[in-house]
Amino acid sequence: MSKSNPAIILLEDGRSFRGTAFGSEGEAFGEMVFNTSMTGYQEILTDPSYAGQIVCMTYPLIGNYGVNESDVESRRPWAEGFVVKEASRIASNWRSTESLQSYLARNNIVGIEGIDTRALVRHIRDKGAMRAVISTTDLDEISLQEKVRSSPDMKGRELATEVTAEASFEYPSAAESRYHIVAYDFGVKTNSLREFAKFGCRVTVVPAGTSADEVLSLEPDGIFLSNGPGDPASMQAVIEEIRKLAASQKPMFGICLGHQLIGQAFGGRTFKMKFGHRGGNQPIKNLTTGKVEITSHNHGFAVDADSLPVDVEVTHLNLNDNTVAGLRHKVLPVFSVQYHPESAPGPHDSEYLFEQFVRMMEK
Repeated sequence: MSKSNPAIILLEDGRSFRGTAFGSEGEAFGEMVFNTSMTGYQEILTDPSYAGQIVCMTYPLIGNYGVNESDVESRRPWAEGFVVKEASRIASNWRSTESLQSYLARNNIVGIEGIDTRALVRHIRDKGAMRAVISTTDLDEISLQEKVRSSPDMKGRELATEVTAEASFEYPSAAESRYHIVAYDFGVKTNSLREFAKFGCRVTVVPAGTSADEVLSLEPDGIFLSNGPGDPASMQAVIEEIRKLAASQKPMFGICLGHQLIGQAFGGRTFKMKFGHRGGNQPIKNLTTGKVEITSHNHGFAVDADSLPVDVEVTHLNLNDNTVAGLRHKVLPVFSVQYHPESAPGPHDSEYLFEQFVRMMEK
């Protein structure tokens, strides 16, 4: 596609930005969010947690090291659309096998470049995340606004069943297999499975709708609840199965959406944040050790601390806004964090959480 092809992004409240198209032609609808990471655009695009969302990168130059086969985090890109200040047409990296432009076009991801991404991000930060459309075919704002307002809202939307695996599969241990984990695929990232494999765990990945009885019949040493997209409050059937699994007293570890589902399973509530946390630089305080971790985040919902029962304690806090970043049950072997300890992309400060889960299984 020529760089001169016009494109437009229009937000639910009528704010619009005109730029040029890159990637695929067409229209893309989703919740408009932003990510503050400087690198890792391929991992971001292929993170299933971005299903239903259009992602704006705050770093101005994206695509300069291309795309490769090794850094994908799932079977395909899940972001609905992609917004950048400048898309590099030159990919300079020895691992690169394809340009970002051709990768987006091949996977039918609509992109827009050449807009003022700072103004877009400030608008979302002030007004909150909202529905939006990127279009390269219809440039009429009145027409597009009608389409946006009829598109689905993220609140109340269940998306885990749209991104989950169709059938169970095995991920082998990278060393001598010591433990067997059953991982719920709500949108699991490959690097989470790599981390477990590194610590001597064989992982059976199961679809989001798998019952507690089916999981327990696999005789796991531990249960993992993955990240994923959508509103956790829309997943009441899954929450009921998590309650049953918690009662079995099998060690359980949840991240991101899995963390929110654990909070709900124990009687807590979740709420939609104004614009969420997405990036690789969120400071998290571990209340147990007093240490601060720099962490990778991707979420638009959070657990309400005041709604938690007395037998569940907050273990981690986000220092930017004091939202709950980690939980632990005081009696049952269950813990969770709101962020992404597997990184990809992001810092590795929180890798110890995988070791913590392994030690829990040892006991």
